[in-house]
Formats: sequence, C-alpha cells, structure tokens
Amino acid sequence: MSERLQPGDPAPAFTLPDADGAQHSLSDHKGRRVVLYFYPAALTPGCTKQACDFTDNLALLADAGYDVVGVSPDKPEKLAKFREKENLGITLLSDPDKEVLTAYGAFGEKTMYGRTVTGVIRSTFVIGPDGTVERALYNVRATGHVAKLIRDLSL
Repeated sequence: MSERLQPGDPAPAFTLPDADGAQHSLSDHKGRRVVLYFYPAALTPGCTKQACDFTDNLALLADAGYDVVGVSPDKPEKLAKFREKENLGITLLSDPDKEVLTAYGAFGEKTMYGRTVTGVIRSTFVIGPDGTVERALYNVRATGHVAKLIRDLSL
C-alpha cells in the first residue's frame, strides 16, 4: 500500500486518458483548484450516486474556481458509457494500471463487508492552484460526500 498524502504535500503529476481517449494532465488545471476523486467502478450504484452528485453541483464548484475530475481503473469505453447513461458533466479519467491511484494512496488494503480486500479506496483530494494538496480525504462515503465537501469548503 502506498503512503497517504497529507495537506501541504505536492500532488503527484499525472496524464491519463478521458472517456474519449483524449489525454488530460493535472498541469492542465494550473492556477485553479481541483477536486480530484477516486472511485472503484463506473456504472455501480455508489459510484453513480457520487458522480451524479458532483455533476449536480458542478456549476457551484466551477463558479468557486474548482475543476472536478474523477478517476477509476475503468477503461475509457466504460467511462464513455457511464457518462452517456448518467448524463455526467464531470471529467472522467481512466487509470487501468492503477499508477495514479497508487500515487495518491487510493489503492490498497481496505475492509469491505468485514473482510480485508485490495482495491480502490474511495478518496477525494482538493488540490490548490499551486499544485499542493489542500485536503486529503480517504475512505469517504459515496452518499452525502459531495454535500459535506461543499460545506467543508464553505461554498
């Protein structure tokens, strides 16, 4: 399991394909804040709820200077289906090799239904305009997480 990031740490750089195969880098967002969240799998109930919550609050977050980016180990084709089926407005990136998930400490051992398994740890990071981690939230719940984040950011 990789180290967990802390506020003040530099956010690990990355370049990943989106649902259409276009490459996106963290550096594309330089000068803006980024809500970067990691989720286990597209088209599952919890991940759908979380992605829809982010989409529903996208204008509020964008107006406050935040870009929202979701990352999962799903292939771009599955992300495209997810985006179309749920009418998502957020950027979805594919990390099938789990390199970025691991760099952010969002992949490793977790407890699920009382058993220890290895997988994606649902996590959210707020990255500042200078590329440093402002908030690192691990083991977040899919339901209610976006509302809590918005409250915590005083938006």
